[in-house]
Amino acid sequence: MIEPLVLLPGLMCDARLFQPQVTRLSQERPVMVAPIGFGDRVEEIASGLLDQLPHRFALAGLSMGGIVALELVRRAPDRVTHLCLMATDAQADTPQIAADREELIVGAQAGRLDEMMHRVLGSDALAPGPQRIPILNTVHQMAQDLGPDLFVRQIRALQRRPDQQGTLRKIKVPTLVLCGSHDTLTPVRKHSFMAELIPEATLHVVETAGHLPTLEASDETTGALTEWLNIPVRVF
Repeated sequence: MIEPLVLLPGLMCDARLFQPQVTRLSQERPVMVAPIGFGDRVEEIASGLLDQLPHRFALAGLSMGGIVALELVRRAPDRVTHLCLMATDAQADTPQIAADREELIVGAQAGRLDEMMHRVLGSDALAPGPQRIPILNTVHQMAQDLGPDLFVRQIRALQRRPDQQGTLRKIKVPTLVLCGSHDTLTPVRKHSFMAELIPEATLHVVETAGHLPTLEASDETTGALTEWLNIPVRVF
């Protein structure tokens, strides 16, 4: 039996973030994009998801989705057959970064969600080229559709998220760590660090992408995901 693939989107994103991957990968297995907006703590979000997800599944998360993915695999390692972490960070917010996020919350609550999203994800976080602005426009449209209340909950969850370095060392499933070389939010060095801590992880750097490789370099990202999903599950 082929396990379904669960995709977890990033901050203020929905299934549109993974549209190219869903189109291709769903030809071979069930694919679902799970929302990460229920709760203002990562632990609460993960707990709610575990009640809704299949018994066994492959799991891939991008950015905040990767943070939630790590909490899922920490809580239920026997349910995850494969793990992919994209454009994400296993470390907790520093006190300074957590404090700086308060301004984002105040701005969103004051009706300036679009401005706050520009602060969170600027054009410098993506690879240069003509697709940069259309992709940013897609992200900002997703944010407007999802609304400021979700933005506040997700920023709160990021502020309070646990450090998962210990979780990385305990991962025993085929793991892909994927990032874009132009990502200024979660740079390559963070992904190299994670890949070194995870036993037998594969690091894949997409040279033509920044923080959103699923949209910036969809073919390469989908190809890397396909190879990862085809790795046999080891029995421990």
